[in-house]
Amino acid sequence: MPVGSHGDGGGRAGANAHLMRAAFALDGDDGCIADARNHATAFLDRARADHRLPVTARARDLTQLVVSELVTNARKYAPGPVLLELGITAGRVDIVVWDSDPTVPTARPADPARIGQHGLEIVKAVTEDLFIEQEPTGKRITARITLSDPRPPEARGPLNRPRRARPAEPTET
Repeated sequence: MPVGSHGDGGGRAGANAHLMRAAFALDGDDGCIADARNHATAFLDRARADHRLPVTARARDLTQLVVSELVTNARKYAPGPVLLELGITAGRVDIVVWDSDPTVPTARPADPARIGQHGLEIVKAVTEDLFIEQEPTGKRITARITLSDPRPPEARGPLNRPRRARPAEPTET
């Protein structure tokens, strides 16, 4: 169920001003993870339609993945409800998940033999930024995902371009 939904750009055109925000209270039951993914997808669709933002398939997929991982962890480790907040700027989507457990999680070292407990490791790998804030009644985790796809090598500056092989010199026969 939506807690609130509004645009908060306030007429500012700055890159960090949220053009749109929404919050959803999740009850923590079995269906709340799917509900959270659906809220995130609908939010991105609305941002694309209302603000004509270029939300790529990659950004949409990563947003669903991060929402799923963060809400799954909140449901698994914290009793009670979970709050999902989404905000969008001209260049990124901010995903915020609040839960009632004040314990700050840490990503474990990569271990392909380990079964499970890769969620935060995955979130760190696919997000632009990740912030974890302890609060008096729980914690707030904020993940940021870029809306556009990474630039291909040919769009990078000359120092970052891979070298191309020179064409072979013509030979006389």
